[in-house]
Amino acid sequence: MSAARPGETGATRTCPHCKTTILESAAVCPACRGHLRFDAPAVDAAQRFVPLRVEGTIDASEEGAFEYTMVVVVRNEHGQEIGRQVVAVGGVFPGESRKFEVSVEATRAAPGAKRRLRH
Repeated sequence: MSAARPGETGATRTCPHCKTTILESAAVCPACRGHLRFDAPAVDAAQRFVPLRVEGTIDASEEGAFEYTMVVVVRNEHGQEIGRQVVAVGGVFPGESRKFEVSVEATRAAPGAKRRLRH
């Protein structure tokens, strides 16, 4: 979990459904899509944006199968690693492929939200 205090931009909590670390401000868990607060106003599509999206496909050649590990690493502005997560592992055999998409979904912080000085 982050070092942000409750109510600050970037503060986190644990999803009660899937136990993933999520933003405290989330009304719906981005991992399991479970609803967390029914009294919270829904974030409409106009408030959401995707500042980063990367897609790619891997194919096994006829030379043989291989195994893969998908790792997501987050670094701060100084290049220091602040998060690392193994997202998926598996194998790909000749004639098979896997398509990967990594995206960052964001919403604007509430006006007047407290700003943390460090991560």
